[in-house]
Amino acid sequence: MALTPTKLRHPPELNELKEVIGIQRKRKKRKEDKLLFCSMKQQLPGVDAKLQKIADSNMDEAPARRRAREAFKDIQLNIDHILFKTPCDGLKMKESYKVNSRGIEIFCKSWLPEASKPKATVFFCHGYGDTCTFFFEGIARKIALAGYGVFAMDYPGFGLSQGLHGYIPSFDGLVDDVIEHYTKIKENPEFHSLRTFIFGQSMGGAVALKMHLKQPKAWDGAVLVAPMCKIADDMVPSKLVTQMLIAMANVFPKRKLVPQKDLAEAAFRELKKKEQTAYNVIAYKDKPRLWTALEMLRTTQEIDDRLEEVSLPILILHGENDTVTDPSVSKALFEKAKSSDKTLKLYKDAYHSLLEGEPDELINQVFGDIISWLDDHSSKRT
Repeated sequence: MALTPTKLRHPPELNELKEVIGIQRKRKKRKEDKLLFCSMKQQLPGVDAKLQKIADSNMDEAPARRRAREAFKDIQLNIDHILFKTPCDGLKMKESYKVNSRGIEIFCKSWLPEASKPKATVFFCHGYGDTCTFFFEGIARKIALAGYGVFAMDYPGFGLSQGLHGYIPSFDGLVDDVIEHYTKIKENPEFHSLRTFIFGQSMGGAVALKMHLKQPKAWDGAVLVAPMCKIADDMVPSKLVTQMLIAMANVFPKRKLVPQKDLAEAAFRELKKKEQTAYNVIAYKDKPRLWTALEMLRTTQEIDDRLEEVSLPILILHGENDTVTDPSVSKALFEKAKSSDKTLKLYKDAYHSLLEGEPDELINQVFGDIISWLDDHSSKRT
């Protein structure tokens, strides 16, 4: 019987890989790239041409991000979102820049009750691409109004801190920067007698866990919101693509080449709230840089292997429909952690952004769970 030749079909992984390689081969001149990038930017409702030009500018370096934040600050705080409706009356808020031991200028902010000493201190670790100056502004106000001192910083390369936007040359180095900054605050005589808690969202959950693993006795507890203990399988490139990206990362570590789904699409359940993320103009929204993606992947693999070492009191909160970070790994963290004091709360139908992208009723429920847990754990040290 004669054999009929079959039509060769490339597996999806090769097609995806070709796309990645094609991006590298077809890169235009810098000026042409900039024009193309700007033409693809989202037009923001209610924003004039001058502000739109600022939003469209290249945000690779901190000065551009700082100009954009200053230009959009008032607009952001007036967005019709439950977080931005949180009052700031009765709070002392302070923004500043501190140069760390590596010579990197770090943006930091604090929110403190005005009329009383804080019940405890809460130190925030933000998620990938994010900043402590947008949605977290409302989160911090809610926690501070409940009686807590809240402290936050932008990691190097993110938000208003110095560094190439979205670039993590070393996740361990990033964690060390966070530890250094927050340790100085903890040593302040004004706060030294208070209990200290880490609050980590998404990738910030991985930062918080790494902080704990590096300093097992340094913290009195951690609140982990959709922690990045493992990146969901749907968000990770195929093995073939990953192997090629690893090889390319050694040559082009800072290139934005990693295939990725739309994070806002995957993270926010409510359409209106998802659309409002566009006003977070200094968030990193491009494809992940090669080395950054590898550092996050390596970190999640390490954390997944060390869940049994987690020993501090923990509150884990996760949406059951989260497709960005894997809720099953939060379950594994709860089961494997040797902490004697651990709580897991799963929210039916909820997506990744529990405090930003869900219906108002659920957002309030999650805040209630967090503040109740903090209240139970915030008695002063004796």
